[in-house]
Amino acid sequence: MLKWEYALLVRRRQAAATDAGWEVVFIWYGPDGSMIDVTPYGDTALAHLNRAGDQGWELVAMSEDPSLPGNNELHRYHLKRPKAAAAQPRQRMRGSRTVRRTLSP
Repeated sequence: MLKWEYALLVRRRQAAATDAGWEVVFIWYGPDGSMIDVTPYGDTALAHLNRAGDQGWELVAMSEDPSLPGNNELHRYHLKRPKAAAAQPRQRMRGSRTVRRTLSP
């Protein structure tokens, strides 16, 4: 049976740490529970989605959080890809159950 793994790309517009005003930040939430700031990899959602697509990810949904006040924006891009098949357990070699004995003189 085909199994899936899921990831989330979040685009957030937030106040900049400097006096620059606003900045857009992209955070990647991986299937292993990791949370990575991927902002340096591109400045648009399309750049990040194309990069994810090159890694086998498929966009399955997009949502926006309209409840944030002011100029804040929050977009969530939900992605999935087929999970790599786990290695099959090795089969045991079944030998004969006969014990060989040699006679010593």
